[in-house]
Amino acid sequence: MKEILKFLSENNLLSKQAAKDLLINISKQKYNEYELAALMSIYLVRNISMQELQGFQEALLELYIPVDLKHIPVMDIVGTGGDGKDSFNISTLASFVVASMGHPVAKHGNYGASTTSGASNVMEQIGYKFKNDPNQLLKEVETTNFCFLHAPLFHPALKIVAPIRKGIKIRTFFNLLGPLVNPANPTYQMIGVYNLEIARMYNYILQQTKKQFTIVHCLNGYDEISLTNETKIITEKGDYIFKPSELSPQPVLPNEILGGQDIETAKNIFLNVLQGTGTIQQNAVVLANAATASMMTGNYSDYKTAYQYAEECLLSGKSYQILKKLLNIQ
Repeated sequence: MKEILKFLSENNLLSKQAAKDLLINISKQKYNEYELAALMSIYLVRNISMQELQGFQEALLELYIPVDLKHIPVMDIVGTGGDGKDSFNISTLASFVVASMGHPVAKHGNYGASTTSGASNVMEQIGYKFKNDPNQLLKEVETTNFCFLHAPLFHPALKIVAPIRKGIKIRTFFNLLGPLVNPANPTYQMIGVYNLEIARMYNYILQQTKKQFTIVHCLNGYDEISLTNETKIITEKGDYIFKPSELSPQPVLPNEILGGQDIETAKNIFLNVLQGTGTIQQNAVVLANAATASMMTGNYSDYKTAYQYAEECLLSGKSYQILKKLLNIQ
């Protein structure tokens, strides 16, 4: 590792193969926590390159525990995290809404490393038991249209670095990997990113998969559709910029979508929204993300139709019923 750190600190880039080998060695626990913290620190002061990101991705895909969901066309809605905005668990809530709209979801997530409550934090708090048994996960999808994949149970390297990421509490290059390595190999993927350079790299990588994808980035830095500014949306067909008013009738301010200072508050916000007692602004953000994601399925004539159906599912309690069913079959 000493040679690698010296090489990287001199502004050199790893080849795709070297990046892949490095992450495989991380999974084999060949480096100590100080070396790994130093590696993460280097990528804080310079951007990851395309070949490095692809090499790290290839390593995780080679090492992961796959989940066979029997050709069910699942969707994943996930953000890179690390945007520093401390918003509530928007993508996870949008996932439940999408599931209630009839689109199966295999949500990939992890504990928050640079935020109060990541997807895994809130799922754990509401009583969901993490698992990596494909049969159990398949049963959940078939019964409820939803399952949750806690990343460390499927990716050895992510499990090893988890304590370090939690300790340094800032964004690392591992934030960029999670959205690219869902072990259920989803048919549809909506990924939120925190800057346009990452959006460009994701666009290139996802184009190679020949799958349907949507990349979203709010131009004031959110890794999701926050409705607090214009949003850039990229699909395999092209890229577009939408005003908040084009995605929702409800204007939103940043302080109206904060996730709170602790996990308990995050859990309460999560349950309030699903139970229909969230604020108008919280609902609007969740619905905009759910509607945008559901457009990938081709089941809606236009965005307004998708948004209205998402709203109907959320406010009628249909989305909350997905959660109740899910917890009942644990």
